[in-house]
Amino acid sequence: MRLRITLIAAFVLPAVQALAQRPITRTEAIRLALERGARLRVAQSDTAVANAALITARARPNPSLNAAYSKSAPNSHVILDIPLDFPATRALRIRAAQTGLQAAQIKFQFDRAMIIMEVDTAYTRAIAAREHVVLSRRNALDADSLMRMVERRRDAGDASDLDVELARVNAGQAANVAANDSLTMISAYFDLESVLDVDTAIQPGTQFMPSDSLTAPPPADVPVATSLSELAASLAVESASLNARLQHRSLWTQFSLSLGVDYGSQDEPGILPTFGVGFGLPLFDRNRGPIAQAEAERQRAQAELALARAEGRNALDHARREREQAVAKAARLRTLVASADRVATMALTGYREGALTLVNVVEAQRGAREILGQYIDELAAAWVATAELRVFSVVPEQPPPTP
Repeated sequence: MRLRITLIAAFVLPAVQALAQRPITRTEAIRLALERGARLRVAQSDTAVANAALITARARPNPSLNAAYSKSAPNSHVILDIPLDFPATRALRIRAAQTGLQAAQIKFQFDRAMIIMEVDTAYTRAIAAREHVVLSRRNALDADSLMRMVERRRDAGDASDLDVELARVNAGQAANVAANDSLTMISAYFDLESVLDVDTAIQPGTQFMPSDSLTAPPPADVPVATSLSELAASLAVESASLNARLQHRSLWTQFSLSLGVDYGSQDEPGILPTFGVGFGLPLFDRNRGPIAQAEAERQRAQAELALARAEGRNALDHARREREQAVAKAARLRTLVASADRVATMALTGYREGALTLVNVVEAQRGAREILGQYIDELAAAWVATAELRVFSVVPEQPPPTP
């Protein structure tokens, strides 16, 4: 048994220390994910695409210059075609693009809040895993010390072989728990690094480990009336509706004004001006494809809005209940942790004095270990629920004026 605990201390724990080389605070982890994370850059690209769509909507069509030659007089023709962009259609197109850009900007703020929540959650779980390792290491050492004390008492004739075997089983279980918790902590550190999503070329070979302590979570923020996800979905519905109206109004193709000159006639020397208008006839295509696509996008946006409302309401209620229950359980367990430790200490003292059996000591130590482990888990659950509630309390930022 001493060999097993020695192997755990010699291989598993140094491996943890080798992997976790750089301490990092919760605030620093969030800042690192927002500054250098790849997922935020993906979210920014959606805003850039929406901004490009607005630039396209504001662009005016370019005129075209046509030069032709005919055998009949006048021989030379120069015509300038100027497309006409009707103000009502242009305004509707720009409004649809502007609303789409606003939806993309709100969606970017929501993605940023989600990244913060994921980093905060991964950081909390890494802290909880570290605290479980500290607890399991202490339990393994206590169980090994208890086993050695029982062996000495057996050699002195004060304990039986059954007590020795019971102490050996207890120490073996504690050693296995310590090994499993160490591996869980390594996995939690890798999960934290994955959520940070930092390019490894910045600091090759560097592993991050949390440096904050697991304390009581901060007070929960008050959720806003409309969450960012619901606001972005509602703006997307408005943009899709405007685009559908635009496609319905685009049944007739763009009008154009033609201005030109003819010259090269012997009967009428000089430059002969020409004037005309042009428009497409909706004979073969009545804009059915773009209209159907715009209507489908509007229906999809409406479905996404309904889904965002339902999921947001359920997630908010779930986070509230989780936080309330976790905070209440942690408050109750806080008072039990010290009592459980005193019971374990008193049981060990009573066993040394011969007043209690080894079974009483093992049960007291197991109870203290379970209570402290539950306290760690409830604190972590309260932190995770608080991070989820923070997403619903983010106030939309005022977007910069579009150029």
